[in-house]
Amino acid sequence: MSDIRVPDLFGCLVFNDREMRERLPEDAYSALKNTMQLGKKLAPDLADIVAAAMKDWAIENGCTHYSHWFQPMTGVTAEKHDSFIEPDGNDSVIMEFSGKALVKGEPDASSFPSGGLRATFEARGYTAWDPTSYAFIKNETLCIPTAFYSYGGEALDQKTPLLRSMEAINRQALRVLRLFGDEDTRFVHTNVGPEQEYFLIDKELYNRREDLILTGRTLFGAKPPRGQEMDDHYFGSIRPRVIAFMKELDEELWKHGIYAKTRHNEAAPAQHEMAPVFTTTNLATDGNQLTMELMKKVAEKHNLACLLHEKPFAGVNGSGKHNNWSLSTDKGTNLLNPGSSPRENAQFLLFLTAVIKAVDEHQDLLRISVASAGNDHRLGAAEAPPAVVSIFLGNELTEILESLESDTPYESKEAIQMKVGVHILPRFPKDNSDRNRTSPLAFTGNKFEFRMLGSAASISTSNTMLNTSVADVLMQFADELEAADDLNTALHALIKREFHAHKRIIFNGNGYDDAWMKEAAARGLLNLASTPDALPYLTHPGNLDLFARHKVFTSAELFSRCEIMQENYCKVLNIEARTMLDMAQKQIFPAVSAYVKSLSETALAARQLTPTACTAETTLVTKLSALADSMYGHIEELKTVLHESETVDGAEAKSKFFCNTVIPVMRALRTDADELEASTAKSYWPYPTYSDMLFYV
Repeated sequence: MSDIRVPDLFGCLVFNDREMRERLPEDAYSALKNTMQLGKKLAPDLADIVAAAMKDWAIENGCTHYSHWFQPMTGVTAEKHDSFIEPDGNDSVIMEFSGKALVKGEPDASSFPSGGLRATFEARGYTAWDPTSYAFIKNETLCIPTAFYSYGGEALDQKTPLLRSMEAINRQALRVLRLFGDEDTRFVHTNVGPEQEYFLIDKELYNRREDLILTGRTLFGAKPPRGQEMDDHYFGSIRPRVIAFMKELDEELWKHGIYAKTRHNEAAPAQHEMAPVFTTTNLATDGNQLTMELMKKVAEKHNLACLLHEKPFAGVNGSGKHNNWSLSTDKGTNLLNPGSSPRENAQFLLFLTAVIKAVDEHQDLLRISVASAGNDHRLGAAEAPPAVVSIFLGNELTEILESLESDTPYESKEAIQMKVGVHILPRFPKDNSDRNRTSPLAFTGNKFEFRMLGSAASISTSNTMLNTSVADVLMQFADELEAADDLNTALHALIKREFHAHKRIIFNGNGYDDAWMKEAAARGLLNLASTPDALPYLTHPGNLDLFARHKVFTSAELFSRCEIMQENYCKVLNIEARTMLDMAQKQIFPAVSAYVKSLSETALAARQLTPTACTAETTLVTKLSALADSMYGHIEELKTVLHESETVDGAEAKSKFFCNTVIPVMRALRTDADELEASTAKSYWPYPTYSDMLFYV
């Protein structure tokens, strides 16, 4: 039996509210809370007080260094460690940490992606403390969550735009609440609960796969005799080795203040999921970045490898990250929760309509927010929504909105003439409809579940897009309703009009059905099947205006991000293609040649005794030789197209070249190699098979 007491363990490595209340003077604590909750400016003397308390706490917990922990455009976190030591003038040191060091740092910005915002020789960049996110201890180092920006003030990270978008939605949501007579709410924030899927395989097998080490996914691999068709892994009994990993992971997450709640086997063999409790989006984003890092670290201790790639194994489920998004006030009111009074329901319907309109008008931004080379393998497959963005509301809520649109009675237990602000919304439970796992964005009672994110992605970009899109619609609604003579009449007309204009985005059926793709096209919905298809939309004039209007991105920041994402797409595929060449030429081809030689020698020796012997061996040699010839031809073709890619100018053109020209050759090479694997003796095959990795943890 474990003697761990979770309440004592939880947050022990976090400089959280409990620690701040205990260690800071009352006036300093109050001022810091105002900064965290309301965005009030932090005075320099307060920064010194907080820094001293933070340092003392960190040293008591074994820290010798501090680091500004930030999230550049690399997809992972970054940190530079500085010790607390300062010379004391007597050939010794004292431990110091100033408010200046807490608030601002200066890492080299030239080595991080900037998309043209910075020249290589322009090295100056800054990190700025994000007081809304708690400092924590990792590897005996005090980690201070920070934003990262250039000498000219441009955002170079994932956190800065997210914080800006949270400010934008707070401003506009407060305007709407004031219309309903709410003068008490001080701020509105978005909450997120990001479910995290992942694979665990044996580390020794991982170390024998060059593709997993260099790219995070298997570039070759024949289909095993058994996959997930028995449906017995999902929610199945967890193996002892895996449960030991999960137990330690939970403990590490709890120590870092992450609300790890649910753990279970996922649908594919060797696939699992961790789901946390909802928290403020900024904290959830930092927590998810830390979660992915801790997953890999804890897996190592159990001689396992944690795979976070969206599609590490072909033919079985890939891994996603379901982003559960909601709107809440500082009083704890969920603005996406249906109520029981006319005011509550009118307010609910307005916020719901705002999300519907925002998603319809900004389908491109939501698709872009999940775009990556890895996620392209997953979207539209059996475990993920299609690349076409739509909303699932469930039949009852859809019918309620349709009755409002048409001014006809809603046929529930009794016919109710729907009129916002006059008649109540019919009571219905939060779980009033079935879950729709094929929907990109499903309303699940009091939140929206955005299911398109890939498992390796930061959730910051998707939430930045969601926040900004909804903030813009709320601004439009507030402008219109603030100028209305009669709020109820104007509100009723607005919801009717906007639902009618944007109901094309609502689809409650099977998103995997081919018929839906045809219907979606008829509705005029975007189908951006690949990352190169989606990314150019980021810099369309309407999107430039949207983000400038809410001060989330400047035009320069958007163009830079588009270029960074396009370049990253090309780099990922270039690495994958070159890894394929390396494995095919140095591992697969020699292994097949050795096996063919062995078969040929066996057949030759047998024929010397019986001329008609070894027909099977001869047939197999012929088949393997033909496949090896085909594979060699695709090896040479892949070399040629990779060389051609070096001559393509421009990130957008190059990304399309990789998508349309390089990927088809990679697929052809894999087809040959996988067929060779299926016909080659296991003792000759140079690396672990799918059966080895998926079923022997």
